[in-house]
Amino acid sequence: MCHVIVTCRSMLWTLLSIVVAFAELIAFMSADWLIGKAKSRGGGGAEPDDRSGGSSEPYHPTLGIYARCIRNPGMQHVQRETLCGPYAETFGEIASGFWQATAIFLAVGIFILCMVALVSVFTMCVQSIMKKSIFNVCGLLQGIAGLFLILGLILYPAGWGCQKAIGYCGHYASAYKPGDCSLGWAFYTAIGGTVLTFICAVFSAQAEIATSSDKVQEEIEEGKSLICLL
Repeated sequence: MCHVIVTCRSMLWTLLSIVVAFAELIAFMSADWLIGKAKSRGGGGAEPDDRSGGSSEPYHPTLGIYARCIRNPGMQHVQRETLCGPYAETFGEIASGFWQATAIFLAVGIFILCMVALVSVFTMCVQSIMKKSIFNVCGLLQGIAGLFLILGLILYPAGWGCQKAIGYCGHYASAYKPGDCSLGWAFYTAIGGTVLTFICAVFSAQAEIATSSDKVQEEIEEGKSLICLL
């Protein structure tokens, strides 16, 4: 018989697991990892795909692990002021070997987090797998995912010396030195998501304690199939 067990701690862990997975995924896909130095719309210093004529109003292009955002170079059929999309059509075209490693580590970590987020939804009905607490298993997986995320974030700044980054950040850009660039919200979101990942891993133990408490066992013995506890 399936017992649906809902507690504040288990629900909070589930919600945090889902939020962390989405936050890391959105950050990974974003182009706002580096905010480039100001460039004029028609001025020099821009990459070939950034040039356009007309206004000299400055703007800040952004660069991600595999994507970028630039000012619309005057395409009449596109009304948007900024154009965003991948600059790398294949994995091998990612600008730096360090960024390729970052993409691999982040992708593995995010994949694990997404799987845990999916499983966490079913923990209300299934609390164990092969006589092992599903919360403990998920917490362990979140800890492993956090390690992959840390490795990716450590390697990412090492790629700031690649030619692509130098084109956006100036000639003073080098490994772990962003030059004229500043860090965008995606980088900070990835860091915050990594911290929350370890918090989720620790909090999973509290979720397990809450769903296996004496009060829950008493209500199961009373024959209740839906158990809600604060």
